[in-house]
Amino acid sequence: MPSLVDRDVLFPAEPSVRSLARALYETVAGLPIVSPHGHTDPRWYALDEPFPDPTQLLIVPDHYIFRMLFSQGIALEDLGVPRLDGTPVEKDGRRIWRLFAENFYLFRGTPTRLWMDYVLSELFGVEEPLSAATADRSYDEISERLARPDYRPRALFERFNIEVIATTDGALDDLAWHQKIRESGWKGQVVTAYRPDAVVDPDFEGFSKNLDRLGEITGEDTGSWQGYLAAHRKRRAFFKSFGATSSDHGHPSAATENLSASEAAALFDRVRTGRADAAERSRFRGQMLTEMAKMSLDDGLVLQIHPGSWRNHSPEMMARFGRDKGFDIPTRTDYVAALKPMLDAVGLERDLTVILFTLDESTYSRELAPLAGVYPALRLGPAWWFYDSPEGMRRFRELTTETAGFYNTVGFNDDTRAFPSIPARHDIARRVDCGFLARLVSEHQLREDEAFELAKELAYTLAKKAYRL
Repeated sequence: MPSLVDRDVLFPAEPSVRSLARALYETVAGLPIVSPHGHTDPRWYALDEPFPDPTQLLIVPDHYIFRMLFSQGIALEDLGVPRLDGTPVEKDGRRIWRLFAENFYLFRGTPTRLWMDYVLSELFGVEEPLSAATADRSYDEISERLARPDYRPRALFERFNIEVIATTDGALDDLAWHQKIRESGWKGQVVTAYRPDAVVDPDFEGFSKNLDRLGEITGEDTGSWQGYLAAHRKRRAFFKSFGATSSDHGHPSAATENLSASEAAALFDRVRTGRADAAERSRFRGQMLTEMAKMSLDDGLVLQIHPGSWRNHSPEMMARFGRDKGFDIPTRTDYVAALKPMLDAVGLERDLTVILFTLDESTYSRELAPLAGVYPALRLGPAWWFYDSPEGMRRFRELTTETAGFYNTVGFNDDTRAFPSIPARHDIARRVDCGFLARLVSEHQLREDEAFELAKELAYTLAKKAYRL
């Protein structure tokens, strides 16, 4: 069957280097997928129901797709993205798919184009490039397959060769879908991760009520500093009982604090009663990163920090559609000064793992690699969001390896809500890494046997080790 993806895609152009890259890739292409950080819906695996039509699966939930279309003047309502106020939006899946196909050319040269070609060709058997002329045929082909038992979530999980996948769930989540997965007897390993932003960030909508709910769930007094911390410890333990090995923190900046107990309690009181100003709210977020790192020393959860995103940049779009609609924009991020309070407290701990992500590529060689290259507690997360692209992955390796090496990184995270794209994302990362290793061998910076060993580490082993899976 013809494929929309060339077998040598992303390998170096020089023939001998490409040949080695291909040989390296062939040793890792079939390795299981470890997906330690993502945003797929646990209800999919709990209920194992057929996925809806192609648009509800591939377009409506994927901000990589609809943000580009919106930038070209296509309304989110016309793409079926639901509005918070219940205003009707397009529901005809075929019409949405046609609109997407007509404008697919907008994705030329982007990683979204590459991921989608993988999904269409390798998963759904589509042989023709997507366009207005082929829209209906591809829609019918995908719809036919989605109706089959072997395209249900659990079957795809197994077909994708996923060894373990982590969902990311809020601190107030009851994890009922994870409980249903457990009760079903299915052997697929789906674990959770603790995401406490709603009860850590004073600027999160409904923050005060969220803390009230946190107290109700845990039986702790979340009106007091010590009761609030105790509530987090209980929730972390609850999440661990459902397989969590990590917590995840999406903060506007990497700022941390290391306040005394009395200072932290006084700050919490101002935050809890709504009297804190913007600077105090920022200090509270920073203190909570340090508190979470201290808790990680006790319970073993890996701490992930995703700073530097101006989330929901457009207030109008936030009001109309809610969070995660493509308006999270990178900002300049400081790590050296921002992380110092936390590192002063716990940075030398060998039993702690803090994984740092960035949206600011300029920090790779100047700040992140030197920090991870000396502090035992720190590891570098892979290229994230706008840089989880072939070129971004290459730049990540080029800018961090000379200072932090390979073993202060954590392999690859697909960080996606788009379940069908997970194999494509991992395959692309494996190809890029094999190309990078082949280049180092060709330049005599690495022995060939070391490259073959590293290929497996980058594709599989490092993620398992870093996330304690």
